[in-house]
Amino acid sequence: MRGDRATHPTLEREGGRAPFSNGPAHLHRRAVLAGLAALGVSTAIPSRARAQEAESHGLSSFGDLTYPADFRHFGYVRPDAPKGGSFSFQIASLTGNQNFDTFNTLNVYVLKGDGAAGMPLTFDSLMVRALDETDAMYGLVARSVRADAERRVFRFRLRPEARFHDGSRLTARDVAFTVNLLREKGHPTLSQALRYVAGAEAEAEDVVRIDFAPERARDLPLLVAGLPIFSEAYWKTRDFEASTLEAPLGSGPYRVGRFEAGRFIAFERVKDYWAADLPVNVGQNNFDELRYEYFRDRQVAFEAFKGGVFTFREEFTARIWATGYDFPAAKDGRVTRETVQDRTPSGMQGWFFNQRRPKFADPRIREAIGLAFDFEAINRTIMYGAYARTASFFENSPYRAEGKPTPEELALLEPLRGKVPDEVFGEPFSPPKSDGSGQDRALLRRANTLLTEAGCKREGSVLKLPSGEPLAFEFLDFQQALQPHTLPFIANLGLLGIQATSRVVDAAQYQRRTEDFDFDVTTRRYSHAATPGESLRQVFGSRAAATRGSPNIAGISDPAIDTLIDAAVSAKSRPDLVAACRALDRVLRAGRNWVPMWYKASHTIAYWDMFGHPETPPYGLAAPETWWHDSDKARRIGRT
Repeated sequence: MRGDRATHPTLEREGGRAPFSNGPAHLHRRAVLAGLAALGVSTAIPSRARAQEAESHGLSSFGDLTYPADFRHFGYVRPDAPKGGSFSFQIASLTGNQNFDTFNTLNVYVLKGDGAAGMPLTFDSLMVRALDETDAMYGLVARSVRADAERRVFRFRLRPEARFHDGSRLTARDVAFTVNLLREKGHPTLSQALRYVAGAEAEAEDVVRIDFAPERARDLPLLVAGLPIFSEAYWKTRDFEASTLEAPLGSGPYRVGRFEAGRFIAFERVKDYWAADLPVNVGQNNFDELRYEYFRDRQVAFEAFKGGVFTFREEFTARIWATGYDFPAAKDGRVTRETVQDRTPSGMQGWFFNQRRPKFADPRIREAIGLAFDFEAINRTIMYGAYARTASFFENSPYRAEGKPTPEELALLEPLRGKVPDEVFGEPFSPPKSDGSGQDRALLRRANTLLTEAGCKREGSVLKLPSGEPLAFEFLDFQQALQPHTLPFIANLGLLGIQATSRVVDAAQYQRRTEDFDFDVTTRRYSHAATPGESLRQVFGSRAAATRGSPNIAGISDPAIDTLIDAAVSAKSRPDLVAACRALDRVLRAGRNWVPMWYKASHTIAYWDMFGHPETPPYGLAAPETWWHDSDKARRIGRT
């Protein structure tokens, strides 16, 4: 889906490595998988349309659509933005099998291989997101949608002018083929969600019918509406699950241009793009070329940006933002910087325990480990005080639990009493604030007490589990950027007798090991959309915990959590959704499933001053989607 944020990795806000939030999915305009975490979008036709079962030009979670059927363009674009020029950047959020450091396949929608950045740009979808609304979608390939009274059957009516890049017509058969293909063979993040699609079929050349199971998430129809659409004729002679460097046939505003596997990939604007003048595209897709550059080292990437190798950078490292922009081009104005408010949920970033491993089974052990991380010291000494400590799984959003449960939350929690920790009925758990010394003795003593209560014993300088095995584990990563944050953490764990180490592997190995859940502790950042839905099942659900390659990296598997997820994904109103997510947040926080890191409710961006852009919309950075090449500015800085 275009413009969605993700529960797939996004670049972390400090340290320069990426977690699983699709980094900001605004850089992956059509990021469907990344959009799962951000797939807070859901389906509801406006109330008057429900009563009449009339066709609608859009969908939203609870029936709200800002734009009328005859709207001409989104309010956050410049409709007459010029076309031309190029825009180059790095991948900052992931879709499907994508990798931050390399690629070896152009099929990003399956588990096999390391997918290339930007591939969602080559595909159209039935509908696309509006970035100035929490979850509304409007028609692209679909000109309208009709749902039955029970919300079990949706019929999308397609535009007859929709075309693939080879000129062949895009029909309802292609849409049905895509849904069924991804349900059967797609990346687990998609296939697991699509298991609640009961059927997809073409009723006519321009009408596709999608049937949903009764237990489907409220937002699943919007997930389907945001899927890439594949050509049945193209794929019926090819192996969909194989890695390939042949560019698949698409229908979107860009097609694959030049690329060198593992180094860069460029996309060329389709000059005769069939949907260029549709309201959902006016003022967008303005660059003739979009190019993603790959670097295995963040510092090397920054040096390349300084030298003009690529032209746009979202900065995720506070040290570089505070001290690194003193190079000549930044001093004389050829490179400019902006801080843009981020009004989307900041999601969750932290070190996640792989609870499939017995050593992490006891929440007291997990909490004790977390107490050894001194955020206040790290924030002061490494991150220039730029961040706030994360406590909630829904930071910077109304879904963050605060205070004691409300009556609406208690209505959901009381039936679970005895199945969830008693603390969920009081103030939600938050990591304690340290004294900022780097080795807070009070917190380390508290950690030692928890370990003793969990049955651990110290033999000399080694802490042993109740089983007699030493408590030892490995932090797995694929870049060095977080080492300054992790190593002091490891040192404090050593004071407790815990033998922790850090291992940095190459990106491909990291991808395979995390897909197979072959790790002890690793870092991820998951970003939720403004209306969480199916993504909650993907990140926290029991079924996802047992599915290879799923976003449930921690292996969270708890019937009580599943119950609260079901309440959230089936909520009939936004207040109901808020209550369900806050109750879920309380139970997740009580589980000590991670060591939370930090967040910042803003984007810090730098770019060579050769672009124009409108005001940033509330729910996405919209770069490069709504930006354009400014030839006058480019000439002034010698970048013609």
